[in-house]
Amino acid sequence: MKFTTTIMGSGNTAGIVVPAEIVEALGAGKRPPVLVTVNGKSYRSSIAVMGGQFMVGLSAANRELTGAAAGDTVEVGLELDTQPRVVELPDDLAAALAAEPEAQAFYAALNYSAQRRYVEPVASAKPGDTRSRRVAKAVENLKAGKK
Repeated sequence: MKFTTTIMGSGNTAGIVVPAEIVEALGAGKRPPVLVTVNGKSYRSSIAVMGGQFMVGLSAANRELTGAAAGDTVEVGLELDTQPRVVELPDDLAAALAAEPEAQAFYAALNYSAQRRYVEPVASAKPGDTRSRRVAKAVENLKAGKK
């Protein structure tokens, strides 16, 4: 499904308002997982209701990927995302979790978004002290049962 819209946002937040008829036509409820295409580049997301409107977030990473920014008028492609959502663990985080079965089990029980919140800070850090601290913090928080 395609539609044209202006990206909403201010400061460091941006999002795409999705017409209600598009959400209904997807036939997967009010929060369907979707593949979003803007400027020929695609990313995975979910539709959410914010401020009474159906929206898809456009993170800083996805703004960089698509070359789109708040205020731009763009053509948006949306399709239902039926592929399994799997977060790839960086090797160092995987090794740390393997050494802590309790943390590993809690991580495995988390949904896709919660897993991403643990993996992305580690994956974005270059090898070194910062990355090691982030791995240690992730394991500590997982052992404590923090989502």
